[in-house]
Amino acid sequence: MDASQEQQHETVEEMLARHRQEIKQLQNKETEMKKAAAKGSKAEQKAKKKQVEDDISKLSTKLKDKQLKELASQGFSSSSSNNIAKDETTEKKGDIDTLVRAIAGVSVTAQQEHSKPSKSVKRREKRAKEEADREQRIKEEQSHVKSDRMVENAKLEKKLKPLGLTVSEIKPDGHCLYRAVENQLANRSGGASPYTYQNLREMAASYMREHKTDFLPFFLSETEGDSNSGSAEERFEKYCREVESTAAWGSQLELGALTHCLRKHIKVYSGSFPDVEMGKEYRSGDDSSLMLSYHRHAFGLGEHYNSVVLVNNITG
Repeated sequence: MDASQEQQHETVEEMLARHRQEIKQLQNKETEMKKAAAKGSKAEQKAKKKQVEDDISKLSTKLKDKQLKELASQGFSSSSSNNIAKDETTEKKGDIDTLVRAIAGVSVTAQQEHSKPSKSVKRREKRAKEEADREQRIKEEQSHVKSDRMVENAKLEKKLKPLGLTVSEIKPDGHCLYRAVENQLANRSGGASPYTYQNLREMAASYMREHKTDFLPFFLSETEGDSNSGSAEERFEKYCREVESTAAWGSQLELGALTHCLRKHIKVYSGSFPDVEMGKEYRSGDDSSLMLSYHRHAFGLGEHYNSVVLVNNITG
């Protein structure tokens, strides 16, 4: 029985084994040819190297075509082999099985189904699952925030509507408390506010420093458990610096300071908590009170203040 007859009676496993052997023989031949080409002058070596590359390319193409036909005769589906790299015949021995499939352009489904996923595949799958879980948690949190916000806004609207009031949205950039007060001052003056939000920050910080004994107890109650970062006075001074020079969110401490700085009665409406009034001693009959709204669930980032205005007097 000659070689062609033996090949006709080969099993798929035997054929793949022979293909691997043929590739190995081609690799060995390439090595020998390159060694032979490394002799002589540089010009001769360059010419020989080019000839070796051409010869190996032709032999590789011929072997690839032959193996493709043989695999196709066994019922494997073939695909385009245009993407096969020229240096595939130099693949490592451990990648021979993959190389055979790559050269022939076939898909050996049975072998793929029984192969174990590599560590890198497992890591990618784990990361994908973690990312999917994270996105799901974010969606759930956002749905809760949205639901809480809707409830809060509905309660606030129910409170403001009978009074002919509505919310004027303020930019949520950390300066919202001061921007809301600035907006109120502009509405009361009928034009521009006499103070910018930055002026108001500096005024609040300065007033709290000057009246430290009034504000320190409230500050300590709000920052309880943070005693490791310095003395009470040091932490209070740091807080005041943040008020006047950063975009730190404003709180009732600063609002209380602004009440006295501006000598204005301030009322804060809320859909989640009882309304708060500050500076009642400054309340007058000329309707000059400043009105804000406090939103606990406005954004995922946390608290937010808006300006409250007459329905027919909304300003930006």
